[in-house]
Amino acid sequence: MNEHGARILIVDDEPQIRKLLKVSLQAHQYAITEAASGEEGLLQASTAPPDLIVLDLGLPDLSGMEVLARLREWSGVPIIVLTAKDREEDKIAALDGGADDYVTKPFGMGELVARIRVALRHVAKSPNEPILQFDELTIDLAQRIVELRGERVKLTPTEYDLLKLLASHAGKVVTQRQLLQQVWGAQTTESDSHYLRVYIGHLRKKLEEDSTQPKFIVTEPGIGYRFLSRD
Repeated sequence: MNEHGARILIVDDEPQIRKLLKVSLQAHQYAITEAASGEEGLLQASTAPPDLIVLDLGLPDLSGMEVLARLREWSGVPIIVLTAKDREEDKIAALDGGADDYVTKPFGMGELVARIRVALRHVAKSPNEPILQFDELTIDLAQRIVELRGERVKLTPTEYDLLKLLASHAGKVVTQRQLLQQVWGAQTTESDSHYLRVYIGHLRKKLEEDSTQPKFIVTEPGIGYRFLSRD
């Protein structure tokens, strides 16, 4: 997908927020449609499917979470949610509910545009792409081989599975619960998050030049981890 000209649907009940988003995103060559309620957003998303949705969680009719759940019943369109500042539980619930990313209010337009670009690039990539490349790090999904600056990196099966999951969602936050359930199994809970910290620590020691200032795997405090997208 060509990022320029991508169609973005803004679902937000505040006229001033919609106006700000519309003017700013149009300046980046995006085509903008608007909805002031959850029901209107669902209708627009189904009749004229956008390339990406910016969804406010605080809507007057349906909750943003309900809109998200209903969209995810039939659509894989990238969704970036706008959440109230410092509501960690909102962010986690939105990500677990199928959102691709979140931006907290009040937000900077630069940050939102960057998140939009990452989400559009992510969906444009073929999911069957066998090789992931991030600067000097290469992950060959077909052969389960990881190389850093041309040198093979020896990973345990669990370390590899964790890295593959994070890198496959580069630029997106993956919650602790998502990582635990997909790498260790559905029976795990967030009380098992110490496993996660230990293995993230192992990966950082093997991949990062300075594990205290990671450039590949960054922590989203209280929420999960984000593999930084370098493209």
